[in-house]
Amino acid sequence: MSTKKSAQARRGFKTGEHIVYPSHGVGRITAIEEQEGAGFKLELFVISFEKDKMTLRVPLSKIATVGMRKLSETNIVETSLETLQGRARIKRTMWSRRAQEYEAQLNSGDLVSIAEVVRALYRADAQPEQADSERQRYEAALDRSARERSAGQNRPETDAGKRIEQNRLNG
Repeated sequence: MSTKKSAQARRGFKTGEHIVYPSHGVGRITAIEEQEGAGFKLELFVISFEKDKMTLRVPLSKIATVGMRKLSETNIVETSLETLQGRARIKRTMWSRRAQEYEAQLNSGDLVSIAEVVRALYRADAQPEQADSERQRYEAALDRSARERSAGQNRPETDAGKRIEQNRLNG
């Protein structure tokens, strides 16, 4: 049994607010529910990820463990854009090891780390084509970065994605 509590704030988060869930990206808190089972009451954030057509319920006691956070501040967004303009560090390790590192950076939820993945995996038109797994990680990083940027600035995602790629071209 669950009851919905709307327009309430818990641990600094409130309904209707955009948040970042590291392994899924930007979502919106649609409700705060209270569920009871086995004699315990559990408060849950109901988070909707519209692009992925997914709803997630996260216990309030687990938000720190899963790394859920508010959208990045303006200075962090600007730092991530500056990161894109830097030179990509070419790593000479095996792709499987680099792929694991990129995946860890993506799932960290840190906007600057995600920008580092975009920078490292970006390929200009004149450069050789990417492998599918490399391109997929690049697109995932670009998507997460654009979604957080667009949610924080109330802009369309496509505009945010174009700005990110433009910053990379200028780097």
